[in-house]
Amino acid sequence: MNLQQPTLGTDGLTAEELATAKFAVGQSVPRVEDPMLLRGLGRYTDDVGLPGQAYMAMVRSSVAHGTIRAIDKEAARKMPGVLAVYDSADLQGYGTLKCAVALTSRDGTPLKKPRREALAVGKVRYVGDPVAFVVAETLLQAKDAAEAVIVDIDPLPAVTSAEAGARPGAPQIYDDVPNNIAIDFHFGDTAAVDAAFAKAAHVTRVQMENTRLVINPMEPRAALGVYENDRFTLYTCSQGVMGMRASVADIMGVDVKNVRVLTGQVGGSFGMKAMAFPEYICLLHAARALGRPVKWTDERSTSFVSDGHGRAADVVGELALDADGKFLAVRFTSFADLGAFLSTFGPFMATANIVKNSQGMYRTPLMEVSTKCVFTNTVQITPYRGAGRPEGNYYMERLVDAAASEMGIDRIAIRRRNLIAPSEFPRKTASAATYDCGDFAALTKQALELADIKGFAKRKRESRKRGKLRGLGVGNYLEVTAGPAKESATILFNADGTVTLTTGTLDFGMGHATPFAQVLSQQLGIPFDKIKLVQGDSDRIAVGGGSGGSKSIMHSGTAIVEGSAKVVEKGKQVAGYVLEASPADIAFEHGKFVIVGTDRSISIMELARKLHSGLNLPADAPQSLDVVHISDGPGAWTFPNGCHVSEVEVDPDTGAVEVVKYCAVNDFGIVVNPMIVAGQLHGGVAQGIGQALMEKAVYDGDGQLLTGSFMDYAMPRAVDMPSFELGNHPVPTKTNPLGVKGCGEAGCAGGLTSMMNAVIDALSDYGIRHVDMPLTPYRIWQAIQAAGIKRPQ
Repeated sequence: MNLQQPTLGTDGLTAEELATAKFAVGQSVPRVEDPMLLRGLGRYTDDVGLPGQAYMAMVRSSVAHGTIRAIDKEAARKMPGVLAVYDSADLQGYGTLKCAVALTSRDGTPLKKPRREALAVGKVRYVGDPVAFVVAETLLQAKDAAEAVIVDIDPLPAVTSAEAGARPGAPQIYDDVPNNIAIDFHFGDTAAVDAAFAKAAHVTRVQMENTRLVINPMEPRAALGVYENDRFTLYTCSQGVMGMRASVADIMGVDVKNVRVLTGQVGGSFGMKAMAFPEYICLLHAARALGRPVKWTDERSTSFVSDGHGRAADVVGELALDADGKFLAVRFTSFADLGAFLSTFGPFMATANIVKNSQGMYRTPLMEVSTKCVFTNTVQITPYRGAGRPEGNYYMERLVDAAASEMGIDRIAIRRRNLIAPSEFPRKTASAATYDCGDFAALTKQALELADIKGFAKRKRESRKRGKLRGLGVGNYLEVTAGPAKESATILFNADGTVTLTTGTLDFGMGHATPFAQVLSQQLGIPFDKIKLVQGDSDRIAVGGGSGGSKSIMHSGTAIVEGSAKVVEKGKQVAGYVLEASPADIAFEHGKFVIVGTDRSISIMELARKLHSGLNLPADAPQSLDVVHISDGPGAWTFPNGCHVSEVEVDPDTGAVEVVKYCAVNDFGIVVNPMIVAGQLHGGVAQGIGQALMEKAVYDGDGQLLTGSFMDYAMPRAVDMPSFELGNHPVPTKTNPLGVKGCGEAGCAGGLTSMMNAVIDALSDYGIRHVDMPLTPYRIWQAIQAAGIKRPQ
């Protein structure tokens, strides 16, 4: 594995300084939390128990669309241990679950945002829609009583695809949303794009499905609600306690100071756990009404219909090219499924994020994106790792491969002639984003060399001798990370010699504690093992934007660097008194305050110890080194990019696919911890491969989820994964002080694009130009049979 980083000079450092350098930015420091997690000592939400807690069970609709005629709760109320049974009539007066996205349709009308209550009011709109809940002394008593609640529903016709939902005469899910279209999104200059297509020497058109996925984090959602002293406390999994606190306070109708959110370890989220869900409002209501804690933990069987789903769009992509294969314009027209309700980020993934992320590495001067976002009788669509970034890149990369094939141009050559050159930065793109830096051609060259593309023809011949098809797929990608926003870094020097770092992003599996400590250790010379990270308590965070959009290291990293500078300034003033020198004559180097030109110094940790022991300082001098810093965040988006190259073998008799080689070179700017970045890439690639080869949520015409368990919904396993060869081609950004770019979602973008292109390349021996995901053995076998061509020899 080649993950080269700028090296840290160590000449002349003391043993203590060398120890600090071992944990500096760029070092592969093992994740500090792993020993605890491997011993089963983590604290996930379901691990929390409080004295006197009761248990909640939900009652959900088994009908996809229908009018609620009655809810009979009497039998359930009389069952042993039952404390209360509630429906929507009991929850009147609370706010609604809201969509935070502000978009307008092409005619200027705003996004339609129907009300969503915590429990269904008058009508159910998907299988799994919560209609009531039971609270009992034990979990089994609550579940038994929930089964005794009788919900009388008058069924209505259902619609389960976006395109069908937008047709005239389709079942109407909301009376005030004609044709179920929440927004008719449009971006681009139609006249200019039409003109470019009219003069094009060649136009490539590919119809693509971006399959609906079940998100399936390892840890199901869970929550525990408490109401004491006019204040709510919510223990739950999240992607940031401050955002969750704001949402819950808004819905419960209280000030944010009257809500505390606590999040421990989180077993994966991928975007879905960032928002408030109906169950949280239900249990907080019950906690207040009953005067005792109330707990709820989802089960895998219900999480398929109670969480969110991801992706879900049907897209027609078109690419206009001149006679030399240079891109003139690109156009995407799609129907995007929203599910039955708007999630917090609802239509953003299929609209604005497609605009930002389909531009990729290319010069393409014109772009048009048209998306009808449609309500259906299905589970709501929420962000899923990348949230528009993988699919935007996938759409473009499929068009590029198809265009190369149709025009008889080598697929590598067509990419190279359209890549943005380093001399062109900063470059304003057709997506309206301004790329600040990159070295796309050199990065692509490095990836192709790592993949030994010159030896592919030989490997293909060897596969053919064994009766296998071999394909190679290139997936260039560029992602636009989450934009600038405020973030905090609180740095506290404790009396026991430890340092507490508090920041408002949140680790839900990424391993924040290690790289954040590396940054702080390098900035201040604090011993790595003395740094303790706090993220999961809203009472201890000044400002927090949570994690999502591959932003954590940019946002928290920027706040840590800026906060460290404030610590140094305070330290110089205190050190001036201790060393009997002017603060102007004191420098800070390798964790020590030094009088310039002398050997007199004091370490930052010793200075903190003296402050705790008691220094006789003037009243106007700092009394501690502690800092609470609120940062405005990085100066702009960042644009991580890369080239992933997949190789597959396909058995033409069965359609089975084996991933036999996987290489990737990425530009994440400065990599704080190469080991953690590699792990993030592995996970993202696995999810990209999962979508490409096996995952798809399927509904029948009545709105019943046919893939409602792992018996019917395929997930990638270790045996499906190849070994990974990774390279690094860093071009540090200047938009944040660390020079970093996000990495959390990049593997998904590279994995999905390169895997789809690799399998379709293998099938090109049969004249097959496109097959929709997931590329299951049966679907591949069908395509081969339909091609009607004898097996290539």
